[in-house]
Amino acid sequence: MQDILSRLNAIHRPHLLMRAARIGAENYRRSIHLRRLLGFDVLPRSGAALIQLIEIEAELNAERKMADAGYSLIRHVEVLIAMIGEARLVRTTPIEVT
Repeated sequence: MQDILSRLNAIHRPHLLMRAARIGAENYRRSIHLRRLLGFDVLPRSGAALIQLIEIEAELNAERKMADAGYSLIRHVEVLIAMIGEARLVRTTPIEVT
């Protein structure tokens, strides 16, 4: 899990984008938001979901930097909100040893 959090900490985005995501993360509901973003009936564990969200966000950020006409600021903020919410869950959930 630490590698995921290290990867997350290395991400730097514009202040206003992150501020909007942090505010939105206060109302993050995994069952609603994550299902809409990832499209799964059965939601993956927080670590796996966070990896997928990081990949989606990287693509969105590339579109933002290229000023791609298909870039959606709203979707980017939604993904960042989910990333923050899932990262909080990863940090607070004890790791199971099998």
